[in-house]
Amino acid sequence: MTAHLTDFAETAALVSCLDLVVTVDTSIAHLAGAMGRPTWIMLPYMPDYRWLLDRDDSPWYPTAACSDKTQTRDYAPVLDRIRAELAAFEQSAMRGPQA
Repeated sequence: MTAHLTDFAETAALVSCLDLVVTVDTSIAHLAGAMGRPTWIMLPYMPDYRWLLDRDDSPWYPTAACSDKTQTRDYAPVLDRIRAELAAFEQSAMRGPQA
């Protein structure tokens, strides 16, 4: 899909169709968060000051969840955690809305 995205309007249109955005700290994280889309952001060991330290949420984007590395250059634990959370997210989506 990304080859066809030529501007932020097209990118926003795609993001609006997604159930979940999983990304690193890029403009897409900010776009999806600003749009109120569920967004999981993988942060570096020392994230940008806007993400704050020792938090897994964002005061700027209520639908965003942040996962940071516990060790420099080691994304394996983050990816393992996201993989498990993604499986749970998928199962929840398959069950549909709870009454």
